[in-house]
Amino acid sequence: MRRPFALLAGVLLVAAFALPASAADGDKGFTIKDSRITESSGLAASRLHPGIYWTHNDSDDGPYLYAVDSATGETVARLTLTGIGSPRDVEAISIGPDNQIYVGDIGDNLGGTWPYVWIYRLPEPKVLKDQTLRATQYIVKYSDGPRNAESLVVDPKTGRAYIIDKNEDGGHLYEGPAKLSASGTNIFKPVATVDLWATDAAISPNGKQLAVRGYFGGIYYDWNGGKIKRAGRLNVPLQGQGESVTYTDDGTKLLYGSEGSDSSVQAEDAPGGGGGSGKSPSSGGSSASGDDSGGTGSGIKVGAVAVAVVFAAFLGLRRLTRRN
Repeated sequence: MRRPFALLAGVLLVAAFALPASAADGDKGFTIKDSRITESSGLAASRLHPGIYWTHNDSDDGPYLYAVDSATGETVARLTLTGIGSPRDVEAISIGPDNQIYVGDIGDNLGGTWPYVWIYRLPEPKVLKDQTLRATQYIVKYSDGPRNAESLVVDPKTGRAYIIDKNEDGGHLYEGPAKLSASGTNIFKPVATVDLWATDAAISPNGKQLAVRGYFGGIYYDWNGGKIKRAGRLNVPLQGQGESVTYTDDGTKLLYGSEGSDSSVQAEDAPGGGGGSGKSPSSGGSSASGDDSGGTGSGIKVGAVAVAVVFAAFLGLRRLTRRN
C-alpha cells in the first residue's frame, strides 16, 4: 500500500509546480528596497512582466525608470531615457495601449511658473535588464494657463492622455488631443471637475474606472471615456507622503505608494473588483531573472506550500484511519 501514497505525493508535487502565479502581482503589497529610490512619485503595473512595477524618483535623479519586483522589493532593471531634455519634476507614470510607457514630467511646485511641461513615451522593454532606450518627448500646455500636476493617466483603449492638476481646493481632469504630436505643442483642456487634492491617478485595465488619490483619501469615478462620474470613496491607507497609485494588472487591487527610503507600497481591494481586464498577462516578455517564466516564481512557491499543507493533512488523516 505504500506505492499508491508515494505516487500520490509525486502527483501533488508536480501539480504544485504547475499552478499559476496567483500571488505574483503584488496584491499583498511590498517595500521598495533600492537605496536609489528615495522619492517614488509614480507607480504602474507592467503589462509584459507579471509582478513588476515601474516607478521613478520625483526630481534630482535623472532620466531613469526603475522596474521593481513586487515579490522581493528589489529593482530588476533601470532604464535610462535618451532623446529627451533634462527632466525637471517627474510625477507620474502610466502604461497605455501596445505596452507603451508614458512618463509625466508635469510637476510645478511653484504653482504654475513653467509655460509648458513634458510627457515622455517609450515602449516597455521585453527583457528586464539595465539598458538605454530612446523616448519620444511631447510638449504640453494647458488651455487655461500653467499649473502644478502630479497625475497622468492614459486610456487603455484609445491611448488618449489625461492630466489632473493638483489643487488643494480640488482640480480638473484635462484632456489631451486624440494623438500626441512630437512636432508641435499639445494643448490639454479641462473637461471635468475632480473633488480632490490629487497626487496621482490610475485607470483600471478594462477602462471602466478612474481612481484618484490624495494625501488623506481618494475618490473613484466611472471613467466613461473621460466623461467621469463620481462613484464613491477609496480606502486609502495612511502614509507619510502618499504620492502614487496603480491598479494591479488584473484590476482587482489598488496599490498605494509613498515617498521616502524603503517606502511601503500597500494593497487595498479595488471597488467592484476594479473591473479586471479578463485577459491573461502577455507572454511576450521575460521574467526578472532573464528566463521565460514570466515572473511566476512567487506563485509557484505559494502553490507548493498550499499543496504541501493539503498533503500533510492527508497523511494525518491516513494515520488516524490506521489507528482506528
